[in-house]
Order: sequence, then C-alpha cells, then structure tokens
Amino acid sequence: MSTPQTPTARTGGRAGLMLALATVGFAVNFWAWALLSPLATRFQAALHLTPFQQALLVAVPVVVGSVGRIPVGALTDRYGGRVMFPLISLTTIVPVLYLGLFGHEALTSLLVGGFFLGIGGTAFAVGVPFVNAWFPPERRGLAVGVFGVGMGGTAISALTTVKLVDADGTAAPFLITAGVLAAYAAISWLVLRDAPGRPVPTAPLAQRLGAVLRLRITWQASALYAVAFGGYVAFSVYLPAYLKTAYGLTQADAANRMAGFVLLAVIMRPVGGWLSDRFAASRVLAVALGVVVLGAVVQSFTPGLAPLGTIAFLGMAAALGTGSGATFALVAQVAPANQVGAVTGIVGAAGGLGGFIPPLVMGVIYGEFQSYALGLALLGVVALAALLLDVLSVGRRPVTA
Repeated sequence: MSTPQTPTARTGGRAGLMLALATVGFAVNFWAWALLSPLATRFQAALHLTPFQQALLVAVPVVVGSVGRIPVGALTDRYGGRVMFPLISLTTIVPVLYLGLFGHEALTSLLVGGFFLGIGGTAFAVGVPFVNAWFPPERRGLAVGVFGVGMGGTAISALTTVKLVDADGTAAPFLITAGVLAAYAAISWLVLRDAPGRPVPTAPLAQRLGAVLRLRITWQASALYAVAFGGYVAFSVYLPAYLKTAYGLTQADAANRMAGFVLLAVIMRPVGGWLSDRFAASRVLAVALGVVVLGAVVQSFTPGLAPLGTIAFLGMAAALGTGSGATFALVAQVAPANQVGAVTGIVGAAGGLGGFIPPLVMGVIYGEFQSYALGLALLGVVALAALLLDVLSVGRRPVTA
C-alpha cells in the first residue's frame, strides 16, 4: 500500500480548500435531502395524512440516504471524492425536480420522490474519506468535525422552504435547490482533487465490505453514531411536528426553532472533533450521552418551553452534535486508511437508520396515547445504553482493527 504524504504536505492551503468545498457539497446535498420535512404538516393537512403517514413521509429519505451510504462509502474508497461528489449531486437533482414539479400531489408520489431524494443523504459517506485523506491523524478529528458542519444544510431547508412556498409556490424551493446542486456539481468537478498518495483498495466491493464488517471499530462506532447522529436526524425531521402538536406553535415558529436546534448541533460537531483530538474520544462521548439522557428525561414531562423545555432541547442539540463529531474522530483516527470510506458508509448508515426509527415510533405513540412522553423516555433509555457501551467497551480498552 502506498505511503500517504507527510502532514506538512497535507495541511497547507490546498487541504483547507478541499475541506471547504467538501463541506459545501455536504451542506448542499443535505439541504436537498431535508426538503420534505418543513412541509410535512402542510402535506398532512392537504392530503389528510395520519400521524404515521406524516412520519413515514419524512422518514423515507432518511432511511434511503442511510442505507445508500454503505455502497457509496466503499465506492469513494475506490474512485475518490472528485468523482463521487459531482455524481451524487447530479443524481439528486432528478428527485428534487420531480417533487417540485410533479410529485407533491399525492402521498404515493411524495414517497416515490422521497425515496430517491435519499440519494442526497449519501454525500456524507463521500466527504469523510475524502477529507480524512487530506489531513494527518492528529488533525483528523477537527477536520472531519468541520466537514460535519455541512449537516447544517438541513437548517437551510428549515429556514427557507416554507417561506419560499408561501411567496412563490410549492415548486420554488425545489427549483432553487436543483440549481444550486447543478452549480456545485460543475464546480466540484473542476476544482476538487483527491489527496495525492491516498491508498486505493483493489479488492472487489463485496470482499472489502466483508472485511470492514469484521472490524470491531465498525460495530462500536455504528452503535454510538446510531444514537448521536440518529438523535440529531430524528429531531431535525420531526421537531416541527412535535412542537406544533405538543405546544401549539405555528408552522413557521416550529420550523425556526428546529433550525436553532440544528444550528447548535452543527456548531458543536467540530467542537466534538476538536475535543477528541485532545482527549479520549470515548470520554467526550460519555459526557455527551449523559447530557442526552438528562435532556430526554426532562422533556418526557413536557415542561413549559420557557425556560426548561428550551434548555432541555438546546442541551440535547449541543450533546448530539458533540457526540457525532467525537464518533467520527474515533473512526478517522482508528480505521485503516484504505477502509475509512467503507467504515464511514456502515457507521453513517447506522446513524441515519437511528434517525429513521424515532419519527415512526413517535408518530405511532402519539396516535395511540396522544402524548410524546413515552417516546422521549425511550430516547433516554437508548442513550443510557449507548453510554454504558461507551464506558464499558470503547473506553475500557484500545479499539483495534
């Protein structure tokens, strides 16, 4: 296997430019990935959807984007981000235009469009191995954390989608997003370059995925990320519906509050990576998961939004962002260099699937009990289980391949 370039060669201005472009690509694709969530309550009213159908509508892109990260991550190991970023961006344009122009008239067409919209969510599995190859081990936590800021693309969707629909019609946000995706695809093809000397696997895809599944770090990081990033995704897609139902907020107010939740989580993601470069990633994760447990327990009692509910949600946002950054700092530092993409794909899939299940569970629970208390209590239990895994497994002994 070829030896990567020295840290000095990797951390100059070119590495910074590649990191910036990858982060923008992540944000743009996540913006597209999250287009349906802000409009879910509007579709529910217009199409007379049940709580479960509304939850399914916002969850389908999540699960497709999650599972799709497995092959996309492995393909990125082989072909590099310079090929995969433009390819994913161009492919995502198709469902975006379909939903904006034709696919928003019925639940079935929304689900079909949402299924293919999930392609945008696979961009995460492109960016982590791409960025990882440009930076030395002691800076990968921060670099991958900065790249993770691109998940703030969901906040762009939350802040703009409803306003654009109100001003210019349903097609407006979809047409604008498609244009931005096309522009990014062109720029990334012209400017992006893979790191010189990056290790390129030659084994067949199935063989490489099988080898990755035998790594202990793959399963440990998958479980932790399913809670950390899965919790973030679940709140980012379901929080507007939750706030509207539980607190009677308007759609616009609920979307703005969700955007605040997302922005705080985004800001804290590089902080989690930075802290993991200086302290053990398992310690950072333990603190973050402890805050999630506490916040979920408090919010299960549906306290008033001012101030206790707001504190609980913002605390969980900060903790979930920090935990997400720490998890991929762990992956970037421990996974074999030529398997980072494949490991990222599987771990990223676990995180996305962790975000797929809670909205469905919350929809079912509210439909049965007219309360979200049990769903939030379950979040606390799951976060506690992840905390115990982190303390008793990851933190007790070195994580080896």
